[in-house]
Amino acid sequence: MPEQNSYTPSTLSRRAAITAVAAVPLSARTSVGLAAAGDEVTQLIKRAAEKNAAFMRGDMDRWFSLVHIAPDFTLMQPFGGPASHGFDASPHRLAELARFFKNGETSLEVAQTYASDRFIILVMVERQQAEVGGLPNQDWSLRVTEVYHNDGSDWQLVHRHADPLVRRIALQQAATLARGGRVNE
Repeated sequence: MPEQNSYTPSTLSRRAAITAVAAVPLSARTSVGLAAAGDEVTQLIKRAAEKNAAFMRGDMDRWFSLVHIAPDFTLMQPFGGPASHGFDASPHRLAELARFFKNGETSLEVAQTYASDRFIILVMVERQQAEVGGLPNQDWSLRVTEVYHNDGSDWQLVHRHADPLVRRIALQQAATLARGGRVNE
């Protein structure tokens, strides 16, 4: 990916902001207005980078202050399985997540954005290294699509789909995964 599409939680370059505006489809630009759409997208990209960094560090209090999850949220986890609905934000659940994810470092590559007055979609690669589930620090990069809905006062995350297929796999490996089998390394 070109460097102009890479974001770290602490910086969002002017070039990246311009790229975000340019990625908004023309139909959305006319309904939202170019400046407004670009600003909203840019702010959500920045928030996505910050929340992802907090999550991979295990800082769930910071993550939860940034994420703004909608009541009808769906999650398609990178570990597979059916979509989950809603989110348990209890202190117990947040503490479990904090123990599961540790010492992460992240950056964000934005592949595409779409915006309208009611929805913003971010298509990204989360580049990250972290200790996850007691495993040693390693690459946990994910392909991610996030859908945000404007509820009138804020952009709420209504859907997240993440998978670890950042690197290309062979047809036979994909077929094995689709059947529920395990791919040998």
